[in-house]
Amino acid sequence: MKIISNIARIITGLVFIFSGFVKGVDPMGTAYRVEDYFLAYGMSWAEPLALTLSVILCAVEFSLGVFLLINLKPKLVSWATLFLMVYFTVLTFFDALFNTVPDCGCFGDALKLGNWETFYKNIVLIAFAFLIFLYRKKFKSPYSAKLALVLLWLVPVAFVLFSMNSLRHLPPMEWTSWKKGNKMMPDSIQPTVTYLSYQNKTTKEVKEFLSKDLPWQDTVWMANWVYDTTRIVDPNVYPAPNFSILDTAGGNHTRAFMKTPGYLIFLVAVDLGKAKPNHLKKLERFYQDASKAGYQVIGLTAAIKEDIIKYTVEQGLSIPFYNTDDKELKTMLRSNPGMVLLKDATVVRKWHFRDIPDIAEFSKEYPVKP
Repeated sequence: MKIISNIARIITGLVFIFSGFVKGVDPMGTAYRVEDYFLAYGMSWAEPLALTLSVILCAVEFSLGVFLLINLKPKLVSWATLFLMVYFTVLTFFDALFNTVPDCGCFGDALKLGNWETFYKNIVLIAFAFLIFLYRKKFKSPYSAKLALVLLWLVPVAFVLFSMNSLRHLPPMEWTSWKKGNKMMPDSIQPTVTYLSYQNKTTKEVKEFLSKDLPWQDTVWMANWVYDTTRIVDPNVYPAPNFSILDTAGGNHTRAFMKTPGYLIFLVAVDLGKAKPNHLKKLERFYQDASKAGYQVIGLTAAIKEDIIKYTVEQGLSIPFYNTDDKELKTMLRSNPGMVLLKDATVVRKWHFRDIPDIAEFSKEYPVKP
């Protein structure tokens, strides 16, 4: 049992380290999932706490994993591990049962699990946690009391600073659909395929046809069948199928912009109302300079038409803003505002608003005519 309990301790520690790291490297993405939980459980009042809680939660999870792995303070850590696993197992059980949150984000964007898969994973981990708890007195910590105290504070503080750096700039690692190197539009767009279903008036049998194969010229057949449903299949593969670039009148310009040869720059402001004026001014200066230099630059926001007009006038912005789904923009960039560079529809680089370069530095690395 000593060997089994040590194996349980090591496996649980490694899972906690991995889970805490992939969420802590992207605290803003984790905060979005915490907000989903608040909304699902009618706690919208707690949304402002989501980011702080995400940083703390990831630091605790990562630190517990390290402490389990190095066998630090086994009695204290075993209690904390058991408490955390009981909480998350109960939470994920209700997620699986009622589908309250479609994606719990237990491994961030690095590894996607369904709600039942997450619950079963937690059943295994809570069994390990009980085993670790039962044998907590058998684990002997090799550290002196002073060193143990230093490590007990050093690990979580260091991890919080690591997460804060990701917040102040951008995550150094990314697993979203908009990660660097992803091509966001197929080279050649295949036409969509339309299927039509018809139901026999007498037998109630339903048949599906390719729209071009429907026997519409057969008057006898058409007299005996009635239209039922339409199914449209898009054979093209898009990493971000919900991404669109809409003008204020609702016109869709996604393909036109994404097919732009060479560089395309997105100046992203998910929420224009929450973006600070001096940060928006920084975007405006870059837009002015980049446009004069010959780059294709547009703004993307989730704001409605009235807010786009309101804030662009108030802030003196000349950036041509287009509307995009807010979840897509939050996936695209963990900064409000910020900048994304594409080349031939492939993600090249992203910038937090703190790190947006001047045009001289930018054009040196990314010349308008490469």
